[in-house]
Amino acid sequence: QVQLVESGGGLVQPGGSLRLSCAASGFTSDYYAIGWFRQAPGKEREGVSCISSSDGSITYYADSVKGRFTISRDNAKKAVYLQMNSLKPEDTDVYYCAADRNLWRLWRLRSGDYWGQGTQVTVSS
Repeated sequence: QVQLVESGGGLVQPGGSLRLSCAASGFTSDYYAIGWFRQAPGKEREGVSCISSSDGSITYYADSVKGRFTISRDNAKKAVYLQMNSLKPEDTDVYYCAADRNLWRLWRLRSGDYWGQGTQVTVSS
């Protein structure tokens, strides 16, 4: 059974940090680009960051998170991480991870073969 399971969300004060994890199972995740997206109710899905398959040598970030967020992957653990620092209230959202064989399709079209259920991130004092 194919699964992407996000974890690590929660409530944090402005300026704080969180590390999101995306655990893959049921497919060969090494061959897939993995991305993080966020979406609030009634709003369009926004790409946060993506990492290429295999060695993860290519990464993309939304302008709003550049310099604050870092994406990485550990193929041995079939996991992708999103380290989020200097969090702001506007980062509050449900964060989803997604996987696709094509990095461009995942990042530009925000279309993935597989999607997780999401994890809530709330930045508030």
